[in-house]
Amino acid sequence: MLKAKKIIVSSLTTILALGVLAPVADVSAASVKKASKGYQTKQEKKLYTYAKKMMKSNKNGLSTKSPLFSKKTYPKTGASAGYSDFLLGLKKQGYKFSKSDKKLVKKNLVVSKKSDPADLSKAIIGLQAIGVNPTKYKASGNKKTVNLVNALYKKSMTKQTVNVQSQALIAISSNKTFKKPSKAAYSKKSLSTKIVKKQQSNKGWAYNDTLASVDSDTTAMAVTALTMGKNKSKKVKTATKNGRSYLKKAIYKSGAFGFTYAGKENPNANSTAEAIMALATNKTAFNFINKKAIKSGQKQTPLKSMLGYVKSAGTVKGAYDMSLAYGQVSLGASAYHHGKYTNKMVYVFK
Repeated sequence: MLKAKKIIVSSLTTILALGVLAPVADVSAASVKKASKGYQTKQEKKLYTYAKKMMKSNKNGLSTKSPLFSKKTYPKTGASAGYSDFLLGLKKQGYKFSKSDKKLVKKNLVVSKKSDPADLSKAIIGLQAIGVNPTKYKASGNKKTVNLVNALYKKSMTKQTVNVQSQALIAISSNKTFKKPSKAAYSKKSLSTKIVKKQQSNKGWAYNDTLASVDSDTTAMAVTALTMGKNKSKKVKTATKNGRSYLKKAIYKSGAFGFTYAGKENPNANSTAEAIMALATNKTAFNFINKKAIKSGQKQTPLKSMLGYVKSAGTVKGAYDMSLAYGQVSLGASAYHHGKYTNKMVYVFK
């Protein structure tokens, strides 16, 4: 998931210049290219095969050959930026984590009550993916367990960015057994309200809370988080619906999502994956993932476009971090469930 700041390739932390957007049009699907089940299976298999090699060799992929998990390489977290989505992506594709896999993660992962909200959120998702309970987490070499969910609940969200707020809401909503502790700094309801208040006038969200910087990644994450928070208030429901409307307007004719900077469109696999996960939060919007076009002149569906970034070797075109790229693309594909809508989202464990 859930990620540290992205560089320009994946658009999350880039200052955006949002251009004029075309109105949404529910158009005929006759001319739009879809991802067939065969194509989905083929591309997902490439991804999965490459990701398994990464896990086995503890390598982050691409030309850097950096490790996935290493306290020396990543002293703050012990893992690459996209590790939580990477681990969850593997789980969603049926990977069975071995004892040595779990030992590798726990040996290197740097997380405690003192960790910041973003790092706690990622750890809560990543640990669940490998079958470790984050409410009773015992780091390698430690005798005491720590409840990472309680630790996250007790972090102030007042001055956090909307990305971190969304990450936190996703994490605490990922398992129905998670309970809000006494003296918590917030509840799922109050955190949802904070996210709603940061929605901009064009119905999107921005990493820095400014209208000029609204982007698909931040908007998609907010929509996913608000849906998982299950706040039934009218304001939250309206904000979530409006967020999906923004995404429908922000899609490029290629079928991809991305960001516009200095007047130039920058489509990418990560942004498209995030948008797919957000569209999957609603049965009507789900149809736009791979069943019909959103805009007139749209060449491909988002799913077809996203899977098109997967190269023959199983790497993702344009990726600077394969753990992040694999994780998000895999989760985007999982959110579509090969065309079967379900209200259980990819970040929900129980």
